[in-house]
Amino acid sequence: MPSPRPSASRPSARPWPTATAPCFWKATAAPPPARTPACDSRTATASCRPRAGTSRSGCAPWSRSAACSGWTWATCAPCASSSATRPAPAASWWSPAARASTRSSTSTTEGWTSCRTCSSGGSTAQRRTSRTSPPPVQQVAPEKTCMQFSIRRPKLPSSETHPEESMYKRLDVSAWLGHLNELGQVEEEYKLRKAIFFGGIDVSIRGEVWPFLLRYYSHESTSEEREALRVQKRKEYSEIQQKRLSMMPEEHRAFWRNVQFTVDKDVVRTDRSNQFFRGEGNPNVESMRRILLNYAVYNPAVGYSQGMSDLVAPILAEVLDESDTFWCFVGLMQNTIFVSSPRDEDMEKQLLYLRELLRLTHLRFYQHLVSLGEDGLQMLFCHRWLLLCFKREFPEAEALRIWEACWAHYQTDYFHLFICVAIVAIYGDDVIEQQLATDQMLLHFGNLAMHMNGELVLRKARSLLYQFRLRPRIPCSLHDLCKLCGTGMWDSGYMPAVECTGHTGSEGCPYGGTVEPPSPKPPRDGKKGPKAPREGFGFRR
Repeated sequence: MPSPRPSASRPSARPWPTATAPCFWKATAAPPPARTPACDSRTATASCRPRAGTSRSGCAPWSRSAACSGWTWATCAPCASSSATRPAPAASWWSPAARASTRSSTSTTEGWTSCRTCSSGGSTAQRRTSRTSPPPVQQVAPEKTCMQFSIRRPKLPSSETHPEESMYKRLDVSAWLGHLNELGQVEEEYKLRKAIFFGGIDVSIRGEVWPFLLRYYSHESTSEEREALRVQKRKEYSEIQQKRLSMMPEEHRAFWRNVQFTVDKDVVRTDRSNQFFRGEGNPNVESMRRILLNYAVYNPAVGYSQGMSDLVAPILAEVLDESDTFWCFVGLMQNTIFVSSPRDEDMEKQLLYLRELLRLTHLRFYQHLVSLGEDGLQMLFCHRWLLLCFKREFPEAEALRIWEACWAHYQTDYFHLFICVAIVAIYGDDVIEQQLATDQMLLHFGNLAMHMNGELVLRKARSLLYQFRLRPRIPCSLHDLCKLCGTGMWDSGYMPAVECTGHTGSEGCPYGGTVEPPSPKPPRDGKKGPKAPREGFGFRR
């Protein structure tokens, strides 16, 4: 029997030749058509099903996914001919409303169409489906309800960049040696941090510079002192490992259940595309495993949480030594605020700061979050950004560049929050324009992963920090953003006024903030009064 022609009333449907139907029939619940010598349904097995795009045993091309994609059988009452048709294409990822409409079809349906063989129509050609199938294309929600997500390629105007943006190049070997004196000590640490903040570090010297940023080496230490420290720390690391290996049976069982079981699952799937961890039996994977297990023994209060392997892997790939990597990771967990302790109260503190920054810098987006209620203000879309230090959002080279800018602690310990605001400012316009709900907003930013421009985000974040530094007043809720272990944010002597944002009672604001007086009422008689302060801030030199 020749292949029937496609139906004109349903262009998305594809006919299935009768002679090949038995190959497909084993995955359906409808009665199979007549058997043919080319393929007997009684002996049809997976081995007789050709791969997609091939032909075997007289069968037409068969797709492995066809058996589970909702194909339906149709039988014409007048001529009793049978055929199989593919359902309408499922809703695309950028149409959540259409996808929800597809999921809502959960029962067997009866459609009305015309027979491809005898052209009968109406009730005489009633089509009975044997399986649940998605609704036809005509039932997809109207275009006005579809959320069209697009990945834009924006450009940052030169007027919105940091005035010192192009003054620093990447820190290479010669520039690094220029920051060291004859004893190997770092001179003018602040200048070094500033150079790394703007230019980054060349790959060839990351293994030497990162231990300084992660507080493993002191900037005042000499080369000889650092070598002595390595020997001492290597001995301490060996003692930690010996403590883990000498656990009592009961302790070991509890440790395996709470820590080791999860670590063993995570390390074998972390950065395996990286040449440093590629291949079966790679000793570097075992080194990463030992580092994570030993850290759980060293700091049982934190232990191990999923995602720590994503933080250790790049450090090990650059530092190379297992003991040095362990102590660099200890410094990372102690001194990098946004990953130091993944507890709920710490995440809530980060989100509080981020909400305040959005209110100051991107008022429209903040208002959209407020309109979504408590779910919107939780900002689920940025939790992974904070916990994994943007590693899943950018290619590795750009992600590590962002890490270095955060580790530089130049003018603030919270530069990672300015990175979050920069992502929202550059790629969040669709969220506001289409008034996306919480789950759609999560989907939108999730699909941006590995498609964002990391260098553009960095430049935007640096400009946001620069404008925040120029503000005449800051809310007391962001007072901690100005605190540093070393040189402060306002090292030039200029200190903005702190504005209290909600503290009441006799004690007043704990940060010494003052309540801003209400803005004057607009004058009457057509006279123009002073302009009211604008929410957010513009770019100025």
